[in-house]
Amino acid sequence: GLLRGARRTVPIGAAVAVYGTVFGALAAQAGLSSLEAVLMSGLVFAGAAQFIALELWGTPVPIFALALTALVVNLRHLLMGATLAGWLRGLPPRRLAASAAFLSDESWALTTQAKVSGERDRGFLIGSGFVLFVCWVGSTAVGAVAGGVIENPQALGLDFAFTAVFLVLLLGFWRGRQEVIPWASGAGVAIAVETAVGGPWFIVVGGLTGSILGVWRDRRRS
Repeated sequence: GLLRGARRTVPIGAAVAVYGTVFGALAAQAGLSSLEAVLMSGLVFAGAAQFIALELWGTPVPIFALALTALVVNLRHLLMGATLAGWLRGLPPRRLAASAAFLSDESWALTTQAKVSGERDRGFLIGSGFVLFVCWVGSTAVGAVAGGVIENPQALGLDFAFTAVFLVLLLGFWRGRQEVIPWASGAGVAIAVETAVGGPWFIVVGGLTGSILGVWRDRRRS
């Protein structure tokens, strides 16, 4: 399971590495040292939260605002963890903790697809998550060192790597027209919340909306 998870993750890991390079470059431009940027990626390991943290970064550092924002953005991990709870049930505490530590959007998506395909070895999540962790932290270091060279990553289109990764993962979950209602509703609510409220709440509210409608749809079909 560990090796299968690692092998399946290599293509996605390459795109994550591009995204991590962008983060490292922007972190350097925001005034973080290479060590600080790498430590953030290693300890936080949450791309969306880290990019938002850079937008809030200043002197003095708004610690409370950063912590609250990271918490809100990463509340989606509760939903992801809940979908894998039954599959991971019975794992020893240490393996369960390692699985949770390496849980990310990409490792969750790959693991969910593998589970649906019949994967039974629960080490798959750790294997895929570890590869993504190495790609993310390593590329952050590269980007931080090259921060002075890559003055505007967006101008080179490097920031599109994040969107590309999620489009690939999303297509892997497409099972037909029955996905239209939860997907469209979740996206619509997320856009509405972002427009009306702003901040990171649209991630949680949109995810909850899509999840609830997905459960409702599955129960109607059963």
